[in-house]
Amino acid sequence: MKYLHSMVRVRDLDASLKFYVDALGLREVRRSEHAAGRFTLVYLAAPGDEQAQVELTYNWPDENGQVEDYGGARNFGHIAYGVDDIYALCARLQQHGVTILRPPRDGRMAFVRSPDQISIELLQNGAALPPAEPWVSMPNTGSW
Repeated sequence: MKYLHSMVRVRDLDASLKFYVDALGLREVRRSEHAAGRFTLVYLAAPGDEQAQVELTYNWPDENGQVEDYGGARNFGHIAYGVDDIYALCARLQQHGVTILRPPRDGRMAFVRSPDQISIELLQNGAALPPAEPWVSMPNTGSW
């Protein structure tokens, strides 16, 4: 058995790509449009780790322009990524307007959410970084 990907349904493909690609730093590895089924699939991977992918599934609006509401997405759990510098990535995410819900106060772990409320866990590769501001003093926000 081999891990292929995790699928996440998204309501706004452009907003999701801004989050996953521009802010989080994933790369688009392939895309397919399915007009008969009225959906688009976009596969993303972390640079250097194209074997572990996230599949964004965008179901096109219905004939009235309505997009399906997928709810709070808490039933999914989270997607986790190991990162080389958790502080630098959290700062980058903030520069892209992403709220750090669980700051990396311990230099080890943080949580953010995608535009579709998918929880993303960020884990420092190797040993935790030394505690540093502004992260040490930053409170949790919302749920993650």
